[in-house]
Amino acid sequence: MEALLWLYDQPYDPNVPVVCFDERPCFLIGQVLDPLPLTTGQVTKEHDAYTKHGSRALLAAIEPLSGKRLAEIYPRRTMKEDTHFCQALTQH
Repeated sequence: MEALLWLYDQPYDPNVPVVCFDERPCFLIGQVLDPLPLTTGQVTKEHDAYTKHGSRALLAAIEPLSGKRLAEIYPRRTMKEDTHFCQALTQH
């Protein structure tokens, strides 16, 4: 990682942007029971049971030197979604 840190120290050049790309799965969950109401002097108590509502793939690109970012959510992550995201990224 130290070998790449010099890259973030370079001055901003819009012709040669530094873009970080990452992806992560996001699991969609819902509560089975409502949390108990707050009581003064007590911590919030919640039940750990949940219902599953599927998952999604979050793809994100960040240009740290300018603060620009692009994120898209897909039902799944395949090469088709990767290609679509990379095409959207090159247009931005």
